[in-house]
Amino acid sequence: MATVAVTDATFDAEVKNSDVPVVVDFWAEWCGPCKQIGPALEELSAEYGDKVKIVKVDVDNNPNTAAAMGVRGIPALFIFKDGAPISNRAGAAPKAALQSWINESI
Repeated sequence: MATVAVTDATFDAEVKNSDVPVVVDFWAEWCGPCKQIGPALEELSAEYGDKVKIVKVDVDNNPNTAAAMGVRGIPALFIFKDGAPISNRAGAAPKAALQSWINESI
């Protein structure tokens, strides 16, 4: 499963109402660290398959969701389970660190 682009309008349906844990990546096209972790998130999305959904929210085009989540810097990553955020982290990290964080959280 590839990462899914989520908007302010689709956030609740894709994230809060998901049957599986969701990793939310708040990012922007101009953000270097965001681009660094993008390929790792794509790989993890494929590896987790239907067990975990990984979505991306472009903060420039979807400022309401980012503001509601208190995002002050990007990349900002959140894990949602049963409709609520259970963990978050900021900044870029290698794939192994992201995978470890996801595994510990879910």
